Amino acid sequence: MKKAVLLSLTAALALLPQASAQTANDVLYKVDQMQKNAHDLSFRLSGRLLMQGANQNMNALVRTIPAREVVRMEFRQPQSLSGDVIVSDRREVRQYWSLSNQITVSPLNRAGQNSGLGLDFTQLGSAANLSSGYNVRLLGTSNAGGGRLFKLQATSKQNPKAGTANVWVTSQGWRPTRVQMFQPDGQLAVDLNVTNFKTNTGVTEAQLRALPRGARVVKQ
Repeated sequence: MKKAVLLSLTAALALLPQASAQTANDVLYKVDQMQKNAHDLSFRLSGRLLMQGANQNMNALVRTIPAREVVRMEFRQPQSLSGDVIVSDRREVRQYWSLSNQITVSPLNRAGQNSGLGLDFTQLGSAANLSSGYNVRLLGTSNAGGGRLFKLQATSKQNPKAGTANVWVTSQGWRPTRVQMFQPDGQLAVDLNVTNFKTNTGVTEAQLRALPRGARVVKQ
C-alpha cells in the first residue's frame, strides 16, 4: 500500500503547476505553458496520508525540471517514510527506501500499472498530453482570496474503475493549493496542501537524480 500511494501521488504532480481557464483543455494548456516558461519548480506537500488503515501526517518536498521531465520527492513525514526519495523521469521510477538502504527501479509504464490508484506514469512531464491518457474535467470554479480557484479531476481512460485525482489551482500566482487522491473504492487516500511554491531556484538535474551511493539496486 505504501508503494502504491507514493507512485500514484507522483502521477498527480503533472497537474500541479498552473491553471486559469474555462475548460479542462484550457487548464492543461496553461499548465503546459507555465512548465515551458520555468526552468524548475519546487513546492511542499503537507497534510493527511492513509497508510495501513490509519491516517498519518505527510510532509514532502517536491522539485522538478519540467523540460527534462524529472520529478523528485523527498519525504519527512510520516515517520515510516522519513528519508525516502522518489525520482521519476520519462523512462523509469527510482525509489530509495532509507530503512533498507535499497533503490527499486521500475519502468515508467510498469510503475503506473502497479499503482493502487491506476494512474499511468507515461504522461508525466507534459501536461498538454494528459488528455491522451486521462479524462480530465473541470469540476467547478469559485472565488477565493481575490482570485479564482479551479478544481480539476483526472481519471484513467484505460482503467475507468481506477481511482481519481483532484487538484485545486488558484489564479493568484498560478499555483496549486490542494491535492486529493482517491482509491478505486472511493476512499480518500491523500489530502494535501501545496505551499512554498517557487520557480527557478537553480536546482540542477544532477541534484534531482542524486540518490545515496552504496544503496542496493533492485530492478523490477
